[in-house]
Amino acid sequence: MGHGGNVIAELTTDHREVDELFAKIEAQPVGDEQRRKLADELTIELVRHSVAEEMHLYPVVRRFVDDGDDMADEELEDHAKVEQHLKELEGLPADDPQFDHLVAQLKLEVTKHVRDEENRLFPLLAAAVSPETLDQLGEKVRAAKKTAPTRPHPSMPDTPPGNKLLGPGAGLVDRARDLLSGRGKG
Repeated sequence: MGHGGNVIAELTTDHREVDELFAKIEAQPVGDEQRRKLADELTIELVRHSVAEEMHLYPVVRRFVDDGDDMADEELEDHAKVEQHLKELEGLPADDPQFDHLVAQLKLEVTKHVRDEENRLFPLLAAAVSPETLDQLGEKVRAAKKTAPTRPHPSMPDTPPGNKLLGPGAGLVDRARDLLSGRGKG
């Protein structure tokens, strides 16, 4: 899918790509190694997406949206649950009995989070900030995803300034590990 546009269009495109990855995982036979490779792709996309939201979207939500602090805190709680599932799934072979259970839990958490963002948070954000701000946020989110970690790091900070300082370094290490292992290369 094409990326671009304001932050809402960018993140919604990410959401559809994640939906497609879940569908691809579910289309493979149980225990098939392709499920593991697709789970790695899914992890990469979810971690990059979450880090970009934490760095740029949620601070703006806190500042400009009514009850933004509570909403951002809820979204961060969702991210923490997803990241924990991703950490448990990391390295688990596709034929492990826990693999499908964790993918199913992950899908439930992600679906709930996406629905909440698209139906509640995004409309409130669009009403609270200018189209120019939404465009600028889209650019920042795209840039952040390029340097974001690709593996779950549940103990890393998820709010500024810590996430903005440590995220790119973890991202560099993760991408080097991915390159050496071939992880995320379908």
